[in-house]
Amino acid sequence: MAAGTELPQVTDKNFATEVLNETLPVLVDFWATWCGPCRSISPIVEELAKEFSGKIKVTKLNVDENPGTPSQYGVRGIPTLILFKGGKIVDQIVGAVPKGRLVSMIEKAL
Repeated sequence: MAAGTELPQVTDKNFATEVLNETLPVLVDFWATWCGPCRSISPIVEELAKEFSGKIKVTKLNVDENPGTPSQYGVRGIPTLILFKGGKIVDQIVGAVPKGRLVSMIEKAL
């Protein structure tokens, strides 16, 4: 199974609907198929989606297929995980980090 197939994919076209207008906080994983660290963090992101199901929405955005949104939010390195709440960025992490760091970022936003 390819990286990123478990979670809903967002695109430049549906980003506002799926992320900015969502009532729950939304964690967006900015990734690319060629990115090793993105593949290594992907299972952690999928675990978080299950653990926080109903509390947050977790999505993925392929930066190669959707260049507009990453440039709008200043995403320069991947993986970048940005947590949105009420259409605004509340936190972001760049790089493959331990699961605990992501959990604390999410818990602060809840």
